Amino acid sequence: METTKTPRIHKKLAQSDSALNRVGAMVLRYTYLIQGSWPRVLDLWYWPTLQMVMWGFITSFLHENSSFFAQAFGVLLGAVMLWDVMFRGQMGFALSFFEEIWSRNLGHLLVSPLRPREFIYALLSMSVLRTVFGIFPATLLAIWFFGFNVYSLGLMLAAFFVCLIMSGWSMGLLVSGLVLRYGMGAESLAWALIFGLAPLCAVYYPVAILPQWVQMLSWSLPPSYVFEGMRAIMIDHKIRYDLLFMALALNGAYLAAASWWFLSCLKSARRTGKLLQVGE
Repeated sequence: METTKTPRIHKKLAQSDSALNRVGAMVLRYTYLIQGSWPRVLDLWYWPTLQMVMWGFITSFLHENSSFFAQAFGVLLGAVMLWDVMFRGQMGFALSFFEEIWSRNLGHLLVSPLRPREFIYALLSMSVLRTVFGIFPATLLAIWFFGFNVYSLGLMLAAFFVCLIMSGWSMGLLVSGLVLRYGMGAESLAWALIFGLAPLCAVYYPVAILPQWVQMLSWSLPPSYVFEGMRAIMIDHKIRYDLLFMALALNGAYLAAASWWFLSCLKSARRTGKLLQVGE
């Protein structure tokens, strides 16, 4: 009996070793995959750090301003909806671009009569359509559920929309250029990069709550002026045109730079042959 059981035990041990080897080999493969792609390495620690910083600033602000919510109902709700304009503006651009990569159609498009600048204009148009159709139902639900009407901001709402969607376009152009340059390993930056700016953009708290050296970075970002302007209207009942003009000026500069970056990466991808390999 023992002699018949022994080969079975050895066989099970051998099968167990083979299974462990196969599992270990796959784990090693994924480890090498992460090590070989800096966007994937960044993604490992990015989100926990971001959440800690973001909620740390929010907690600090609420601790020092306990009467904040009593001053203006809907400030945080308005900030959420305006932030979604920038997020959807960026994702509307990036996702439309990624659709061409996922379907392996980008190379075909760019050997057609379609010019690169026309391609950008089409992506910008899709960004606006995606954003409007995505945000509009949420604004109606905010009125229905919470009695908060973001349209009470009047014409300034349109100005804020333009500023934030321009910021989203800049981010979309930047991320799409990175994908052309570094491949689909940089695709996760479409989601990660814009959320990384949230703590600096003072979405849910004033710029003044940030450390002094961080405030300098915050004031270099157009969305910071938009959210400060929104709070000025809802809390102080003042329209800050100076903040609006600064946001538009910075957006114009960033959008021009991001367009140049995207066209440069596109030209490089066409010249080196990466254009046909970017989806692989």
